Amino acid sequence: MAASGTLTTFRLPPLPTIREIIKLFRLQAVKQLSQNFLLDLRLTDKIVRKAGNLTDAYVYEVGPGPGGITRSILNAGVAELLVVEKDSRFIPGLQMLSDAAPGKLRIVHGDVLTFKIEKAFPESLKRQWEDDPPNVHIIGNLPFSVSTPLIIKWLENVSHRDGPFAYGRTQMTLTFQKEVAERLTASTGSKQRSRLSVMAQYLCSVEQVFTIPGRAFVPKPEVDVGVVHFTPLTQPRITQPFELVEKVVQNVFQFRRKFCHRGLSMLFPETRRPESTGKLLELADVDPTLRPRQLSVSHFKSLCDAYRQMCDEDPRLFAYNFREELKKSKSKFQEEDDTERYRL
Repeated sequence: MAASGTLTTFRLPPLPTIREIIKLFRLQAVKQLSQNFLLDLRLTDKIVRKAGNLTDAYVYEVGPGPGGITRSILNAGVAELLVVEKDSRFIPGLQMLSDAAPGKLRIVHGDVLTFKIEKAFPESLKRQWEDDPPNVHIIGNLPFSVSTPLIIKWLENVSHRDGPFAYGRTQMTLTFQKEVAERLTASTGSKQRSRLSVMAQYLCSVEQVFTIPGRAFVPKPEVDVGVVHFTPLTQPRITQPFELVEKVVQNVFQFRRKFCHRGLSMLFPETRRPESTGKLLELADVDPTLRPRQLSVSHFKSLCDAYRQMCDEDPRLFAYNFREELKKSKSKFQEEDDTERYRL
């Protein structure tokens, strides 16, 4: 029994190393799934430390694989760790960890893109959005192939305050290809400034906390890996619906080397494109000759507010998609061409 006044800290008992687990269960990274294993527990411990104080926390780990980060999370004194793993090959190794940590580790064989986390943890953990973040964390070494669609999905959840963010401003500590990590954190004017930069930074405080060299992974990827920490803001820097913000930002950055008015013009039907683009820029008070990477979140706020005003004036405008108009134009041209050939 522990002496009075001292705290007992949970530590995993001696276990096979991650390398031994990989050998024992004959695990191999699948290139098509962009899997890379992190075997150095000093690095997995560092990732977990960057997530903050996890004592008695409830943690949702995505893509645990052979369980390197899983071990570090369990050793951080969490109340409960929920892991979601799509690849059934990793389940036996994770079950070994669960047996070594009774009542601490819950394993779900499923897809993180479709898994419903809203009811996975106790209701008592929920906090008001304006309060401090809840004692719930998301941590994961994400496969490169899923990292971008997953973070966009979670950013949309942040905007709607649902999914993992039904508990409040849940913090996330995630790995990305270094290039993607740099895009997520890029400042206005940076060469790495992109759609991801704006979508992440208008909703969250985003920080790249450290870089892991590619040689630390097995198999070694061709790029280094960035660890990024996200904390949702109490108030988003753009207050328009996520779908509207995403549409404006996507249109601007599809012509990233052009002046911003080029991408913005594609928000409008061809018949009134110059007039409507001019009105949008005037309402937003944005210089049409700025490049996309020169636009700050404040610029995008003004553009989104102005576009919303124009959509309210013409309810059909938001549904407009220039790609559909382009398809119709091509189809019409093809029909006319076929008719002319038939006449000949």
